[in-house]
Amino acid sequence: AKRAGHVAALLDQERPNIFTQHVANIEPGKQIEVKISYVETLDWEDGVYDFDFPTVVGPRYIPGNATSKNGTGWAHDTDQVPDASHITPPVTPPGTRSGHDIRISVNLNAGGPIRGIESLQHEIDVDYLDDRRHSAAIRLRNKAEIPNRDFVIRFRTASDEITDTLLTHTDERGKFFTLILQPPKRVPPEWIVPRELIFVIDKSGSMSGFPIETAKATMRRCIENLNPGDTFNLMTFAGGVGFCFPEPVANTQENRRKALEYLQNLRGSGGTEMMKAIHACLADRHDSERLRVVCFMTDGFVGTDLAIIDAVEQNADTARVFSFGIGRSVNRFLLDGMARAGRGDVEYVLTPDESSEASMRFYQRVHTPVLTDVQLEFSGVEVEQVYPKRIPDLFSSKPVVVTGRYLASGTGTITLRGQRGTEKFARTIDLNFPDDEPENDSLASLWARARVEDLMNRDLPGVQRGSPDPGLKDRVVALALRYRLLTQFTSFVAVEETTITEGGESITVTVPVEMPQGVSYEGVFGVLGERNRGVAYKALPNFSNAANIRISNLVAQSASIAPPQSMPPPHPLRKTPSSRRSNRFGGNEEAEEMREFDRKDIGRMLDKLDDDVSLSIQEKNERKISLKLAPPLRGLKQRLQGRRDFAEDRVRVRAGRVEIVVYLTSNTDEALKRLKALGFQLLANGAAEKSLIFGTVSVDKLEALALLDVVEFVEPTRWSEME
Repeated sequence: AKRAGHVAALLDQERPNIFTQHVANIEPGKQIEVKISYVETLDWEDGVYDFDFPTVVGPRYIPGNATSKNGTGWAHDTDQVPDASHITPPVTPPGTRSGHDIRISVNLNAGGPIRGIESLQHEIDVDYLDDRRHSAAIRLRNKAEIPNRDFVIRFRTASDEITDTLLTHTDERGKFFTLILQPPKRVPPEWIVPRELIFVIDKSGSMSGFPIETAKATMRRCIENLNPGDTFNLMTFAGGVGFCFPEPVANTQENRRKALEYLQNLRGSGGTEMMKAIHACLADRHDSERLRVVCFMTDGFVGTDLAIIDAVEQNADTARVFSFGIGRSVNRFLLDGMARAGRGDVEYVLTPDESSEASMRFYQRVHTPVLTDVQLEFSGVEVEQVYPKRIPDLFSSKPVVVTGRYLASGTGTITLRGQRGTEKFARTIDLNFPDDEPENDSLASLWARARVEDLMNRDLPGVQRGSPDPGLKDRVVALALRYRLLTQFTSFVAVEETTITEGGESITVTVPVEMPQGVSYEGVFGVLGERNRGVAYKALPNFSNAANIRISNLVAQSASIAPPQSMPPPHPLRKTPSSRRSNRFGGNEEAEEMREFDRKDIGRMLDKLDDDVSLSIQEKNERKISLKLAPPLRGLKQRLQGRRDFAEDRVRVRAGRVEIVVYLTSNTDEALKRLKALGFQLLANGAAEKSLIFGTVSVDKLEALALLDVVEFVEPTRWSEME
């Protein structure tokens, strides 16, 4: 259709929560309208309904070795994420906009009186459409909102309890049902069994700032409120995995003190190697006397979603896996999937204002499960392909929702069974399956989507690698075509047959996305990140056109010889072949030009940070450390885990001292005096006009050194290149 000149639209699913919309042959000055419809069930918990509408795709960490680049994203496809270039749209740098806004309106029909509507991240206007307040119209107050965070509304109805409900639908494709079963009440604390709790915190670059501080506050609350018989451990992951203790320890005052001290020093930097953490916390031997509960605190910004969910499924065994999503636009598909595969639960905290309340909800879930070992028993009716096949444990007051098909009309019962603390629980409700029910046609789509998910889960590693089982793929395609579903293997195409464009040259435009609000751009991409991601080359200040061309060439060389192993690799512009033609203090003219730009770039950011009155001194200091320390140096103390010697990622530590290059505001005796007061030992002094020095400092003093106002930037030495 595109080659024939038709105006055409193509909708592809990259992940169950990432979609790409292509539109071809838009003529200059013309407008195109694309309508997309979808069906989903609303979450309900403790009397509150949630409607979540994501507006942006957060930047994914892409592990593996580069293979090609078939899409328009900033990442190369790799052997672990073969579609990486399709799930990493260009991201707008700080201070710039993508140019597109969003307007949202919601027509809500609650089926009963609405007691209240709130929006968690946007200002809204609400008009009730009838005197009984059964329906409402909701609109964004600002009609030009930036699409950089999820649109989330919550509302209550007249009843705080959900009732057992049976919905049915019949058509030429079969007979479908959805059951909503009311959860039991929470159990008394004395019924709680001893637990082995493993708290896993993501300290990668995308977690810098609000996300990691919220994770630390939540973890602190959980640690301070452990039961006397519990054991626990803390684990961190970024580029690697770290532990507070070699193995889970008893809940004593001294162990809690050590854990809180370990927690206090965590900072966000580095990649997101979540798979290493999955194996580290699930694959080892569990305490048979306790229920292992693993709590992941992360934004989920990784490209290996499917492989991680499969790893949880394969390794969880008797453990329960919880997800705590932190951020304004997190990867809900991954976090929901991990909790479902690990028979746990999930909680999201979107803003700093709700972090305390969300932390308490998460603590209560982990602390007091509602119903475990859940089973359903049908009697008197014939049903098939009921999903989910394994009902997860209930760790909060959420209903059990199942969907399936029935073979014939009739009456019967369903019994919900489980373990409620130390006692058995059972409740039975009556079923009446009709022979003909044209209403509720969305039930067929909901069942088909559950069926697709079940089929895909049988070969998630193959789907992740881009080579799923052929038989499974054929079954998914057949199901998707019959029920008109968008899947990994099917797309939607719309062609305007009456419009054909003629003449002119077709230009492909890739639309960038915003960075999710609250996510540190520098924490994800580094100071030079915007030029690595193919965005805003023309906006570089203080450079001639020739210099811009040289930078572009450097980026191209870097991408060809050093595909990203993290998101992104630290300062890849300094790893080009040309940088090895170095003089004593730092390389050729192009490299020196780049470092000079680094300093000006960081200086502007620091000036802006100092003027920000909304931040506390602690928050400003944390951001200064993140800006002034090169990514390989961030969180170095935690990575050492007590070791005195260390060599990794261009970082070399000997006898507890790290070798560094320090860029100064001015290379004066007074500046050197202030550095030496922190134990800095000078190894070599660069030219005064370049204001850089080489030396060592205790790893414990690295962050304090970065906070000195005479220090502009600190990076690992390049001794290996000079040698």
